[in-house]
Parts: sequence; C-alpha cells; structure tokens
Amino acid sequence: MKGLSFSLKRAVGISGLKTKVARKTGIPTTKLGLERKIGQGVLSALTFGKKIIK
Repeated sequence: MKGLSFSLKRAVGISGLKTKVARKTGIPTTKLGLERKIGQGVLSALTFGKKIIK
C-alpha cells in the first residue's frame, strides 16, 4: 500500500509528549535542534548579544 505507514512512538504518544516538553522548556529534543540552540548561544556570547546575521 502506497502512502501507508505506522509509527509505534506516534501511536503510543511519545512524539506528542516530546513536542509538549520541548515547547514548555524551550529545549529542543532533536539532535539538530539542540545543536542549533547551542550554536546560537555560543555566537551570542562571542558577539555580546549583537545580531550579526539578519
């Protein structure tokens, strides 16, 4: 069947729970999201909070 897929994590509700936690805490649960947040913090610290990219 084309276009039919099943995710156990989604069926159990783990995906939704991770999303809710990430939104409440402001901390991403994905590897890429966490790397972006850390990188943004490092750049902000190096430039003393000034935006260098618009």
